[in-house]
Amino acid sequence: MTDTERAPIALFYGSSTCYTEMAGEKIRQQIGSERVDFFNISEEPIATALYYDCLIMGIPTWDYGELQEDWEEIWDELDDLDFSDKTVALYGMGDQIGYPEWFLDAMGYLYHKLIKLGATVVGLWPNEGYQFEQSKALNEDQTLFVGLALDDENEFEKSDQRIASWCAQILNEFGLE
Repeated sequence: MTDTERAPIALFYGSSTCYTEMAGEKIRQQIGSERVDFFNISEEPIATALYYDCLIMGIPTWDYGELQEDWEEIWDELDDLDFSDKTVALYGMGDQIGYPEWFLDAMGYLYHKLIKLGATVVGLWPNEGYQFEQSKALNEDQTLFVGLALDDENEFEKSDQRIASWCAQILNEFGLE
């Protein structure tokens, strides 16, 4: 793929139940499909991310704060990549009612890994209005999630508005508005 064929943003997601994929499709649609190349990490090498300056990564949290299996499979491969010139926005899927002590933990794990690999993370999201006990996806002062927090299990009706607001935010933070 040449630079002229590539969109300015790449979205990588892992999804077992399609919710993370569907959220990614909504994000792509909101930003514009011509501006976002869309990749399932189970089908596309994560090293493809290095061809892009702006990245969106979607990750669900499973059970008691666990990684989704596609992310778990490529987790160690991330350590071989240099994200120092990459700007990354994260979105996470979780269940704040069923798993309130581990809400969006996987997004927190990904955030900390990407920071160690040199990434600049944008798209932090307020934690107001969510009902959870703990999350590894909170920033240092515990007021913001490290990415867009989605709970389609309990708050599906809020997702479209959250996605629209967040997409406007990250386009500005990417410098692509």
